[in-house]
Amino acid sequence: MAENKVSSFFKRLVGIEETPAPVAPPTPAAMPPVPEQTPAAPPPVPVPAPVAVPPASQPIPSPPVAEPAALAGPPETSVDYIETLETVLPPEPPVAPVPPTPAAPLAPTIPAASPSAAPAPRQSWLQRLTSGLKRSSDQLTGGITSLFTKKKLDAATLDDLEDLLIQADFGLETTEAVTEALRRDRFNRDISAEDVRQVLSTEVVKVLAPVARPLVIDPGKKPFVILMIGVNGSGKTTTIGKLAAKLRAEGRSVMLAAGDTFRAAAIEQLQVWGQRTGAEVIARPAGSDASGLAFDAVTRARAEGTDVLVIDTAGRLQNRDELMSELEKIIRVIRKVDPEAPHATLLTLDATTGQNALNQVEIFGKRAGVTGLVMTKLDGTARGGILVAIARKFGLPVHFIGVGEGIDDLEPFAAADFAAAIAGKED
Repeated sequence: MAENKVSSFFKRLVGIEETPAPVAPPTPAAMPPVPEQTPAAPPPVPVPAPVAVPPASQPIPSPPVAEPAALAGPPETSVDYIETLETVLPPEPPVAPVPPTPAAPLAPTIPAASPSAAPAPRQSWLQRLTSGLKRSSDQLTGGITSLFTKKKLDAATLDDLEDLLIQADFGLETTEAVTEALRRDRFNRDISAEDVRQVLSTEVVKVLAPVARPLVIDPGKKPFVILMIGVNGSGKTTTIGKLAAKLRAEGRSVMLAAGDTFRAAAIEQLQVWGQRTGAEVIARPAGSDASGLAFDAVTRARAEGTDVLVIDTAGRLQNRDELMSELEKIIRVIRKVDPEAPHATLLTLDATTGQNALNQVEIFGKRAGVTGLVMTKLDGTARGGILVAIARKFGLPVHFIGVGEGIDDLEPFAAADFAAAIAGKED
């Protein structure tokens, strides 16, 4: 009897309503009186009104079942039920009070940047050029300062100056021009390092001023075809991206042709530059015929009325005849579409190659008809004077120079700025 009551209690405790089966009506003598006992722990439970016993021919209706939310227990509260309940559900032990957790100290508040704080001012081109040519200028100015420190100019000092300028790749002719100017005007007289740097800057300007010519885009030629050539690693593809950015900034429509089909990374690199600059890129899978791609690019650029088409080519050594023959083939194929193209053939020179750049200019000029130069990586060498030697020997236009990897680190060549930067003159 106690087990049935406990089972019924737990079913009602979890909210399961069971439908009791019809019970045969007991005789009045079999029904024990219900003691009116109230347990001490739970609150008083209201005792339902007595149910009238129907005649023997009708079943006794089921007593109302308490709602699960009340959890008040069964209306029967016999001693056996209470003892059984205490055995099944022992009283919970008292819960010890939890001491309050001390609040963690607040981190120091970092004051927000003032909205009026202005960003660092952007360096001018001359400042960036001076910084890029720092390795060359430091070697020159350091050597000149050590040679000319409050002493008179003599033949031995001039010989030391010649060695210094030749080591910086200024070339023999420029070196002789500088030393001759000093011999003529300041020999056996007191001279300072600043005086020597001024003479050097003046002589460099004389050599570079005639070749400092901008790249002119003829609007009557659509597309104006620019062919970029150079040896491996000279920076052709990066230079094309920077040049495309400049042309787009001028409001021109630009198309790029990934003609370096030998190196797969060059194709992807040019496509990235196309996305950055908004220029259309014509590309084929790696290993495709470069001359065929150039033909398709010129044809498409002409059909679309593109202002400028820049064609990349694979890096090739000037002493490899078969590679130079491939370059000549590209030019012949381009001229099948436009007999005047390419309208500009730019040779990209890596300043770190030093005297080898002279040989590159000579061979590429003969085989590909170089019309202008772009000097890159001047910030990576202490021999920036090689540009002066090239200008004096070949007289080719120098259109651009680069002193960094940024998109704006390619600028039109200015002779006076270059001379002042390489001589260590910031004014």
